[in-house]
Parts: sequence; structure tokens; C-alpha cells
Amino acid sequence: MLRILLIVAIVAGLATAGINLVTVREKLVTTMNDRDQNAKDRDDERAQKDKAKKELTATKGELDTTKTSLTQTTAQLATEKAKADEQTRRATELAANLDRTRREKDTAQQQLNAYSIIGIPPEKIRTLLSELKTSRSERDAFLTENKILIKKINKLDTELSKYIGPDKPVILPSSLRGTVVAVDPKFDFVVLDIGEEKGVLERGQLLVNRNGRLIAKIQITSVERNRSYGNVLPGWRNNEVQEGDQVLP
Repeated sequence: MLRILLIVAIVAGLATAGINLVTVREKLVTTMNDRDQNAKDRDDERAQKDKAKKELTATKGELDTTKTSLTQTTAQLATEKAKADEQTRRATELAANLDRTRREKDTAQQQLNAYSIIGIPPEKIRTLLSELKTSRSERDAFLTENKILIKKINKLDTELSKYIGPDKPVILPSSLRGTVVAVDPKFDFVVLDIGEEKGVLERGQLLVNRNGRLIAKIQITSVERNRSYGNVLPGWRNNEVQEGDQVLP
């Protein structure tokens, strides 16, 4: 409105000044056209901005959708990779089991071939093995009882020899080895760390050794399960018996 009033005022002034009305009309038309063009340009620019804003909003939405899809795809990829790793592990485990089964089959086949060669069926082999195990157990039990009986016989023989053959030598195991653990020099009395379980017998005689040198000879006077006692024999003392000296038959 201000612009129109301004134009009217300009026209009036020009008319007053004696300017040609045609020229004024042309100026007026030109000014109005410029005004309309400016309005049109402004509307076009506004429309373009609105369009660009809508396109930006649409692009942002598409970008958000793409990011969401990318996140979902990444999660799916991780899940599928875990499944693939698990399948690979299972395949490796199955392959190892298959190889082990093949080896066991080959071993079983070889054993079966061996059974076929000797002409004894597997069931009979198992029976024989069971009987062999039983026989070994019975043998071990017999040997243990036999050792106990031998010790008792030797002990009884030693006791008997005190009365019917006091001069009969008492035979000790050749592998017998022991150590002096206590000494009483005043009474020529010694204590050894070996006893009945090792085959020591009363009246048995042992040599006392120190670093390969003969020290004395002792005679056993009393025997316990894992300990024995004796006296140094006269005439067999080359030195004083000490703790730690070794004894042997």
C-alpha cells in the first residue's frame, strides 16, 4: 500500500511538473511489473526452500532407516558368523570322532583277525583272561602265605635249635641290609632298624661295616617286627660300633 501511494505521489508530482502522462504510465507499468516479478521470485524462492526442506527431511528419514537397517544387518551378520563358527567347531569335532572311530574299528578288526588266526572266539578269550586273573590272584595270595609260613618255620627252627642244636648256624637272607640306630658301648649292646619282616632271626650273626671296613660282628638276641637287638661278639671288635654303621650277613 505504501508503495502504491508513493507511486501515485510520484505521478502527481510529475504531472505537476509537466511531464508527459504516457511516459509516466510506462514508468508506472514498469514499476508494477518489477513489483510483481519480485513477488513471484520471492514466492518461487520460498517454494524452493520449502521443497528443499521437505527433501532434507525425507533424506534424513531415509538415512535413519538406512542406519537402522545397517544395525540390524550387522547384528544378523554377527549371529550368522557365530552360527558358522559353531558349525565349523562341530564339523571339526565330528571329523575327529570319525577318525577315532575308524582307528578303533581298525584295531578291533585286527584283534578279530588275530582271534580268527588262533582259532579261539572272543567270548572264550574273555573267559580265559578272567580265569588267568583269578589264577594270578590266587598265586599271589599263596606266595604271600608261603612267605609267612617260611618265616614262621625259620623262627620255629631257630627256637628249636636253641635246645637240640645250639651250635647250628642260623642262616639269614643274603640280601639283608640294615643300619645301627642305637649303641650302648658299656654293655656292647646295639639296636638295628631291621626285624622279623626283613628275615632277621634270633642267634643270627651280622657283620658291622663302615665305609667298606669291617668294624665288628654282632649276634641277634631279640627280634621284633621292624627292629632287632644284638650284642657285639668278643674277638670281633676292630673299632667301636657307632650309630649309622651298616650291617649285613
